[in-house]
Amino acid sequence: MRIARFSIDGNVAFGAIEGDKQDELVLDIIKGIPFADFELSGTKVPVSKVRLLPPVLPNKVVAFGRNYGEHARELGHEVPDAPFAFFKPSTSVIGPGDDIQYPSFSEEVHHEAELAVVIGRMCREVPRERVKDVIFGYTCANDITARDVQKREKQWARAKGFDSSCPLGPWVETDLDASDLTIQLTVNGQQRQLGRTSEMIHSIEDLIVNITEAMTLLPGDVILTGTPAGVGPLNVGDEVAVTIEGIGTLTNKVVKRG
Repeated sequence: MRIARFSIDGNVAFGAIEGDKQDELVLDIIKGIPFADFELSGTKVPVSKVRLLPPVLPNKVVAFGRNYGEHARELGHEVPDAPFAFFKPSTSVIGPGDDIQYPSFSEEVHHEAELAVVIGRMCREVPRERVKDVIFGYTCANDITARDVQKREKQWARAKGFDSSCPLGPWVETDLDASDLTIQLTVNGQQRQLGRTSEMIHSIEDLIVNITEAMTLLPGDVILTGTPAGVGPLNVGDEVAVTIEGIGTLTNKVVKRG
């Protein structure tokens, strides 16, 4: 099931996406929230008539770096023996169609296409065999990075945590085997990144076991699983699109920060 979060007439709700053709998609509005037992209301509205929002509002975004060998090497980094985590604040999250605001303190902003895992229940110290039980679904993400700032500052808080640096969407796919999916990214229609989730150094299970050893995850929290090779610069005016097999396409435009 594809679960979207949207606004219409000033109201925010969740809905289940129905249909296959982009111009014919409709939302069946959900009674309640999708992280608990819910019912479909039967009230349907065309996706074209609503504004899609970030599919979740995470308490925290836990991101894992250097989880694809070729990406680590293209930046001159060693491949880590263990998962390497950092955080992006909730204020960095934007949705499909929202603008990526080019930060005033950077002159080299890069795209990073990623598979995002959405947590469905409160959990900690999750054993490997129970990881699937805590996953609500999957969505597309773009780990926007001020690369020049990342290089000169030891901590990545500003480089990866600035406002609008975490596009998510367009919805959450709840029924998906994420072990071997195609990830691709285009800028103005030209392909920049192409990889498969099977190329991850540390699996989704590895990442969730690792982070829940240290902290509690809450429903709606997001795990970013790393990016394949091909990262590169974005400029004001660029349109960047992340497409993940079985999920959909997340598109955003880069604008000058006002």
